[in-house]
Amino acid sequence: MTLPLEGVRIIDLSAVISGPMATQILADQGADVIKVEGPGPGDIVRYLGPTKNGVNAMFTAVNRNKRGIVVNLKSPDGRQILLDLVKTADVFVENFRPGATEKLGLGYAALKALNPGLVYVSMSGFGDTGPYAKRRVYDPVIQATSGFSYTQANAATGAPQLIQTLACDKTMAITAAQAITAALYAKARGRGGRLVEINMLDSAIAFLWPDAYYNLVFEEGANRAPDFASFYSIRKTKDGYITMIAISDDEFRATTRAIGRPEIADDPRFKTVFDRMQNAKVMTDMIAAVVQEMATAEITARLEAEDVPHARVLRREEVLANEQVLANGSITTYEDPRAGKMRLARNPARFDREPLPIRRHAPALGEHTDEVLRELGRSGDDIAKLRSGGAVT
Repeated sequence: MTLPLEGVRIIDLSAVISGPMATQILADQGADVIKVEGPGPGDIVRYLGPTKNGVNAMFTAVNRNKRGIVVNLKSPDGRQILLDLVKTADVFVENFRPGATEKLGLGYAALKALNPGLVYVSMSGFGDTGPYAKRRVYDPVIQATSGFSYTQANAATGAPQLIQTLACDKTMAITAAQAITAALYAKARGRGGRLVEINMLDSAIAFLWPDAYYNLVFEEGANRAPDFASFYSIRKTKDGYITMIAISDDEFRATTRAIGRPEIADDPRFKTVFDRMQNAKVMTDMIAAVVQEMATAEITARLEAEDVPHARVLRREEVLANEQVLANGSITTYEDPRAGKMRLARNPARFDREPLPIRRHAPALGEHTDEVLRELGRSGDDIAKLRSGGAVT
């Protein structure tokens, strides 16, 4: 099929997770993404987590479908290569600390002068201004600052907790991918290029706002409600764990029937959704006491029969064999030329009912340097000189 972003070229100077994941989403959708790394080790993610024959699992997940080159941006020749690439590009993406690209002569003003139609995407931790702007940032720092950690507070102790995944990095990645496509749409409508600025803190707060922050929406005069997540819980069974949630009155009554305690639905403390939120702990404790005496297969069958939203809590290994995951084709097997068979989560979007293909393996460090330079019109002798001079590797 014709991929939605075929013909779009993205120059990607980003590293680690947020920027690379954003451009990977667009690469999956057909964009020609050229990942630019510096000489030496390259992107640090190449060395985090499991590897096989030099292929890293995390790097592959966020850099598939890209081409990779190594350019020394501190070299005049290397910087000129980058500028030549920018002339051919629709989008330029960087996630350096604020001010770093300006020092390299690669700030927005410089590249806009070179390519007025360029969509220039600047991604940062805290933003370009303010007291935290220059701080070094990783995902847990933003989890702590945005309110994510207190949103995940331990129910028993109240102690804040970190989400055990790179939630803020990935939230910004998805936000950035959407913003880039919006800017590309505007460009296609004749509105020119523009600067797009995104930071992890803003992305995380916006993500949390609809539910985790709803008690802070009104400045005065509104009733205060229990946290929306007071409905959420993992319930232990005799032989495992499940989650179940009932929002509407009908769902709540169905839940009480499923656990064999229909009289709980008549308790005045649980009459309405608001009542149940106000008395969530009492309600959940009552239900938990019944569920823990039931086998997982029994309670899930009863909940299924009553059409109550529920799920057995799966270990990561079990997700791979889950019947709905298999039906969706959520995980695909890919043959990497160096590492052999690899499992990757497919891009969740389908176009015309077709899943987006993996067209390229994640690039080895500098794998496409010569190929991209030839596209820029550099001869073999030119490339050899650039390589011997340290401008590229």
